[in-house]
Amino acid sequence: MRALTFLAQRFVAGDDISDAIEAVRALNADGLKATLDNLGEDSLDQAHALAAAEENLTMLRRLHESGVDANISLKLTQLGLAFDEKLATDSLLRIVTEAERLKTFVRIDMEGSQWTQKTLDIFYAMHEKHPGVGIVLQSMLRRTEQDCRDAVARKVRVRLCKGAYKEPASVAFPDKKEVDASYDRCSAILAKAPIPAMATHDDARIAAALKAFDAAGLVKSDYELQMLYGIRGKRARELREAGHTVRIYVPYGSHWFPYFYRRLRERKENLLFIVRNFFE
Repeated sequence: MRALTFLAQRFVAGDDISDAIEAVRALNADGLKATLDNLGEDSLDQAHALAAAEENLTMLRRLHESGVDANISLKLTQLGLAFDEKLATDSLLRIVTEAERLKTFVRIDMEGSQWTQKTLDIFYAMHEKHPGVGIVLQSMLRRTEQDCRDAVARKVRVRLCKGAYKEPASVAFPDKKEVDASYDRCSAILAKAPIPAMATHDDARIAAALKAFDAAGLVKSDYELQMLYGIRGKRARELREAGHTVRIYVPYGSHWFPYFYRRLRERKENLLFIVRNFFE
């Protein structure tokens, strides 16, 4: 536990929103944008789900008051999706409406594959009336190429990541090379989507996405490159200096342990990657 706490301090921007805003200020000073994520998912009762919704509303207001360059990401299970879909949807509407008032953006994170279709259903229903909301898709899932085509057809903003959840081979590619190949195919599809966001630390994936974007006639202001807080900071700054828009995903909150531990447990390469970057 002590070792995990030591590691987490590098990759989690503190316990509360004030800590997170200071981390964002430092990123902004280097020309980097940010996305804030209040850690915590799988709320199991109404009280926790409502508290999570209030934290997201507070996050939006504090970001607006502080003047930092950041938007927010959230998980629907944190808002109660696992036990009350209406509660989660109503809370999401409150958050998205407040984001519209404050002229900012909300991204719905993608979770394990058991939530993929439900998350997309809720997202698309919300997006019809509230276009200032985006979604995340995971290249590890076999379905994602078609989901990317659907997103392009519906003109929605997508963050593409590889995916960190342990999934059965029936729904996800078991081999890293297949996940990477899927990422590249999805990047090419998303070149036709509004402001595609490529979330990866993999230079080969970044290069493939940039090649696809260039072929589609996109300029550097048409897309974002995204990375995680505490990982490959030097590379993020290099990309920014080259003229790319770079956004850093900044998690914060006291519920870091399940978030951090599960990702280390699910994929052994996650631990190797984190340790390697700790000494960057």
